Amino acid sequence: MARSSGFLDTLLTSPTTERYRVGISLLFLLGVWLTVGSFSQGMPNSMLLMAAAVIGGYMAINIGANDVANNVGPAVGSGALSLGAAVVIAAVFEAGGAIIAGGDVVSTIKGGIIDPSNLEDGRAFVWLMTAALLAGALWLNLATWMGAPVSTTHSIVGGVLGAGIAAGGWGIADWAVMGKIAASWVISPVLGGALAALFLFAIKKTVLYRKDVVPAARTFVPWLVAIMAWAFGTYLMIKGVKKIVKVDFLEATLIGLVAAAVVFFVMRTVVGRLASTMENSSAGVNTLFTWPLIFAAALLSFAHGANDVANAIGPLAAINDALSAGTVITSASIPLWVMMVGALGLAVGLMLFGPRLIKTVGSEITELDKTRAFCIALSAALTVILASQLGLPVSSTHIAIGGVFGVGFLREYLKSNYATQLHKIMEHHAPEEQERLKPFLDDFRNASVEEMENLLKQAKKKKQVPLSKSERKRLKKIYREEMVKRSHLVRIAAAWIITVPASAIMAAILFFTLRGLLI
Repeated sequence: MARSSGFLDTLLTSPTTERYRVGISLLFLLGVWLTVGSFSQGMPNSMLLMAAAVIGGYMAINIGANDVANNVGPAVGSGALSLGAAVVIAAVFEAGGAIIAGGDVVSTIKGGIIDPSNLEDGRAFVWLMTAALLAGALWLNLATWMGAPVSTTHSIVGGVLGAGIAAGGWGIADWAVMGKIAASWVISPVLGGALAALFLFAIKKTVLYRKDVVPAARTFVPWLVAIMAWAFGTYLMIKGVKKIVKVDFLEATLIGLVAAAVVFFVMRTVVGRLASTMENSSAGVNTLFTWPLIFAAALLSFAHGANDVANAIGPLAAINDALSAGTVITSASIPLWVMMVGALGLAVGLMLFGPRLIKTVGSEITELDKTRAFCIALSAALTVILASQLGLPVSSTHIAIGGVFGVGFLREYLKSNYATQLHKIMEHHAPEEQERLKPFLDDFRNASVEEMENLLKQAKKKKQVPLSKSERKRLKKIYREEMVKRSHLVRIAAAWIITVPASAIMAAILFFTLRGLLI
């Protein structure tokens, strides 16, 4: 099993298979072209519909390649899932969420950011939607190539905004709505990061920092996983299946509480059974979060497929209806073929190009174990619930990445805090003992937070030599760079900020190009 998983991981990430992955994606798009062409013969503007379907498929591929990494990346980085297993699970649940809970009607003007009454005719609307869809897909493709997870919703919002302004002028845009979207650039990662760090700190204080970890885990872990079950039960009801089951927040909360009660008693039994053989350390506690992380990855993927498939199929459904009706469409029905293009495109993009971003989210920003990944997944669900009740616009991508940075910065703070204590205690030692410092620093550099405390006590007993001021700063810098990669932070933040403007500019250019070619 491990060998087959390793083979699949290599197949998904090896540079030598890149050309084959590109080829398979092109075959998928060719299949979309031929399929749509087979039933649209004789229809007016059939070639435009076929082209729009291919662009919609291309958008779905890029959503799968870029956005799905946030759902499974932490589980992969922590070792709860292999890359191959995560890709398979996410592909199945993304497609399932899109088909089962994607709905049969979609709003064509994403987020209400433009007023379609300003448009001249149905043709301008079709060109607008085509340009927006292609611009969003191109930007996502570029972001994936750069290794930057960005919001697919913001990508299509920027596309609709840019093409809308090109079609109807500046007055077509609802700038109040755009202001809320801009606010989500800050709200989403801050909320996600703060909640993830808060839960990780709580787990450290109640379980990991205890002398007897196993009894603490038996007491607190069932409650933690039950909270996660409540969060995901509620999250799925208000977001994942909202288009097939209509419930208010109170009803969703009660369903979540039922799920939490069941999971609590199951986890209490499981933890009690494992306690006798579990290692009395953070590694032992980590094993308890494996299955919760697998379920979280699957459920997040299902909810993402149900919600974000609209970013690919919404404009496509609008184009399909507008070509038939010859007028502007504000709410479009979703034919089965349109839904299948979106669902299969998500799965294809994830499997062919998703592993790169999964590795970025799971292991390249900061080091994750199962406890940290659990906190990230829990914060993702809770942040969406909190934001939806407060009416705050949030991005699931920004929430998840914010959670990764949140746990990374918490680890950084805890280690630097221990280091500061160490430096203060060691400051009064004699300089001639500096040779004794090197082995201590070697151990300190590789220590976990728990081990640092023991090293601190040993340093006091052995009267180790203090570090100079410059050495202290250097040591702190090493820890910061090891725990949170600043280069990733800068690149991802920059990509978030320019997502809407970049896709808007591309969409405006594409709109004028399409109008010039087809007028």
